[in-house]
Amino acid sequence: MSGNLGCVIVAVDGGEESMDALRWAIDNLKLRSPAPGFTEPPGSFIVLHVQPPPTIAAGLSPGAIPFGGPSHVEVPAFTAAIEAHQGRITQAIIDHALKICSEKNVNVKSEVVIGDAKEKVCELVEKLHADLLVMGSHTLGPIKRMFLGSVSNYCANHAQCPVVVVKEKGTSS
Repeated sequence: MSGNLGCVIVAVDGGEESMDALRWAIDNLKLRSPAPGFTEPPGSFIVLHVQPPPTIAAGLSPGAIPFGGPSHVEVPAFTAAIEAHQGRITQAIIDHALKICSEKNVNVKSEVVIGDAKEKVCELVEKLHADLLVMGSHTLGPIKRMFLGSVSNYCANHAQCPVVVVKEKGTSS
């Protein structure tokens, strides 16, 4: 596919589907080569992981303690432990993605942002002026998709560049 792609973002999460999308991108996309006399830099793959904030990931917004208990209790050690654990998960995901890239002799950049995946992916696409966004599909059923939403569907409709959603072989939804 095209040899003039300057910036390709591949969104990865903890699922093997996203790693399959990364493999697909490396195997099937041709980035812009450095050309003598041209000012455009060579193309690059950017592996993006969006880490959910602790309040989303762990329900860290505890309600008030009932029956007259204290209403403003801080749990900094708990918050720090959750953040540290999420950091370890994120590092494992990025390490796995970078291992795939090194096995295929492809140099990539990695980005980690914290927030809502749908919004942050689209924000980074816009910020980096990406030429293409590649994502995996978790193939949620219609009921789960209705209640949970789909990051890839949101990005396909809101990202400021073309979006390729790589589906697992043999899936039809």
